[in-house]
Amino acid sequence: MADLNVPPRRPRDDSGWDGYQHPHPDGYRDPHAPHPGAHPAQGPQWVGPNGFAPAAPAPAGYPQSGYGQPSGGYGPPPGGGLPDLDDDGDEAPKRGRRRALATLGGAVVVAGGAALAMSPQVRGLFSDAPAGDATGTVTTDGNAARPSGQQPSTVRTYTEQNESYMGSRAGEALKRNAPSGGRLYGSPAAAAEATKVTVKTVLAKDPIRHLATRTTFAATPKVMADIKRLGIDDWLRQQLEPEKIAPTKAELKLAELQSLKLSPTQLRDQREQLNEKGVDPARETVDATIARQIWSDRQLFEVMVDFWNDFLHVAADFDGGENYRNAFDRDVIRKHALGSYPEMLVAANKHPALLLYLNQVDSRKDAVNENLARENLELYSVGVDGGYTEKDVRQAALLQTGRGVADGKYKFFAERHYLGKVKILGFSHANNSDDPVAADKVIDSYIRYIAMHPSTARYVAQNLATRFVSDTPPKSVVDRLAKAYTTNKGQIRPVLATLFSSSEFWAAIGQKVRRPMEYLVATYRVLGVSPEAAPGFTGDNRRTPFAQGLRQIQDKMRELGQYPMGKPTPDGYADVYLAWTSAGTMIDGWNEAGDLIGGWRKQFTFVKPEKLVAKPPATAGAYVDALAQRLVQQKLSAKEKKLVLAVAGVAESAKVDATFNGAIAAVARTILASPSTTSGEAFDGDDREPVPPAPRVPRPAAAGRQPGRGAAARGGGHRRGRERGRDRPVPPAGGDRGGAAGRPGCHPAYLRRRRRRDRDRARDGAVRHHLGVVRRDQDRHADPRLPLRRAGRAEPCRTGRRPGARQGAPRPAAR
Repeated sequence: MADLNVPPRRPRDDSGWDGYQHPHPDGYRDPHAPHPGAHPAQGPQWVGPNGFAPAAPAPAGYPQSGYGQPSGGYGPPPGGGLPDLDDDGDEAPKRGRRRALATLGGAVVVAGGAALAMSPQVRGLFSDAPAGDATGTVTTDGNAARPSGQQPSTVRTYTEQNESYMGSRAGEALKRNAPSGGRLYGSPAAAAEATKVTVKTVLAKDPIRHLATRTTFAATPKVMADIKRLGIDDWLRQQLEPEKIAPTKAELKLAELQSLKLSPTQLRDQREQLNEKGVDPARETVDATIARQIWSDRQLFEVMVDFWNDFLHVAADFDGGENYRNAFDRDVIRKHALGSYPEMLVAANKHPALLLYLNQVDSRKDAVNENLARENLELYSVGVDGGYTEKDVRQAALLQTGRGVADGKYKFFAERHYLGKVKILGFSHANNSDDPVAADKVIDSYIRYIAMHPSTARYVAQNLATRFVSDTPPKSVVDRLAKAYTTNKGQIRPVLATLFSSSEFWAAIGQKVRRPMEYLVATYRVLGVSPEAAPGFTGDNRRTPFAQGLRQIQDKMRELGQYPMGKPTPDGYADVYLAWTSAGTMIDGWNEAGDLIGGWRKQFTFVKPEKLVAKPPATAGAYVDALAQRLVQQKLSAKEKKLVLAVAGVAESAKVDATFNGAIAAVARTILASPSTTSGEAFDGDDREPVPPAPRVPRPAAAGRQPGRGAAARGGGHRRGRERGRDRPVPPAGGDRGGAAGRPGCHPAYLRRRRRRDRDRARDGAVRHHLGVVRRDQDRHADPRLPLRRAGRAEPCRTGRRPGARQGAPRPAAR
């Protein structure tokens, strides 16, 4: 990524949209406004995302006073590209052409001069016509860390994101259990029927369940029934034509999010009114995406939207996101999600959101910002291993100058555009037209060229295979998808058809693990949560219950470390399991599942846990089977069932009622924490056993910790951050600070000690759970909300508030 390429990010809350950070009417600093004391740029200047370098003494001949630069830098000064050295200049000291030539000639001699003498700047002095040639070596090309003539893949100063995780020993272990190869069949159904699953997995080797899990955000009973009714081929054909699928009730309710229907100009003009209503346009864009992921019937389309939001990533939280991020989602990502990627990339490079996000509005021929040019190559097309060099980045940055934003819309500024020959990865053009339309078309031609480059075909294929097949996809399927991409000129539907007709896709059962956002969305889907508010819930006067509920989901996702369009840097979220191995995140997800089972979010309507199964069986073992089939679309193994029954404390043949004798919430939550729900392969063999989730425990707050605990969310390694508390002597029960006399589970000191112990055990157990290690202390109580005891049944406190319980909430029955 470009150096220092983290766009500005501001803290947000539910108080509304707090307006712009810059005085420019478009919501960002005007990069071309004159500044007091500014002087004309002397030749091309490479600048970072914060503008020019820090202030320095003024050059000889310029006023020394008032020359200081703001700490954040200032925009490029007005005027043409190369400095005007004619004798009739009034604003700078008079320097004739001969004097300039003599000065530069002396510099050439001192420097030993051939490169500088033949540079575009010097050649431009001999003619009034704009001329240039960026293909030669220039003094600003490359540096010690990134030599201009070498590829990043050979210098290896940085790596592709997913590769950086999978290059570990854990990644090598996952590769050993991945499909090694395959072939293409005539249709997805034929591939599903002919493919034999050979990988070790605890998941059911059911092709319908596998298809539903990979192409939707959760395999619900409705999705499974639709695939069985239509058949694999017809269901996929329907999903690949989302415009023919009717919107759901929740999608129609998105009209309650007021900013979605407004244009960038309207958002700017109505800022004050929206702020008074508590409307944050950028966050409402995220809210709408979450709603569609949970409730839309266009599930494959939404999965692809999420894929492109990570691949062609523009964060929601950046200065300018309030005005432009929703338009980028609508006009770029969603418009082309199943269409042409070259057209998507062209549209993105003309959209104000991307131009602002990567500082292209700051780039002009005499002050070039290379952020967008670099990311176009490294992240959005050929990839870090695609064959480009630093020289290609510099020439691409020169070619893309002139693109900017005016009055909330894209505009090409011909006076800021570099003219001269360029050559980038085999793309060569004279780039010498003064016509703005023609010059803009040259840039479009370059964007289409890199979008159809063979390295781009492979990079897109690699990322698609990583999303749909495995964290370590076989080379055979990547090559096949790359060929389909090239043959179909970047059209995505044929590439997906090739993917689903490949045996590698159907052989990869259990090869992906849900990321935190995906787990939370899947939980809402499988529990059958409805977008209508619970009876009696009114909310506030500023937002509807639906809008409030979506915001709460988004806030929870932020705590988990992943939400749509959430990563501040332009590389998007990692798409491999090793990036998200965090015990704290898993426990938070399990706790949220417990809240949803209990129906705590009153902005929505929940199915009561005892009604998840229409006709619950009378015995505990059969009830677990029926509940697992309802929630995860498969029966649990004998070992998994035994552990689930241990949570409830009943035998398989025990008689139970619809509430599982009061333990239905704990049983459902345990099933939702199983590998069958995370859709992952957590084991290397059948001799390993999964474990039930630890009871709900409050997560301790750690000073300075980021909301997300996964390595991908933090940008660093895993930090346990837990207390190593040791058992303290328990004070006598029933004192002034205690609860009910004689009940040690109520004394504050007892509860603190037990919470420390349970927190440690929960986190250790979560880590061992994903390593496939059997946990020995299976003395967990059936209800995850009650204080725990070593043996027997815990009795709830009769006074005060129980740990982990919500104020005013009805107390669950004790078991």
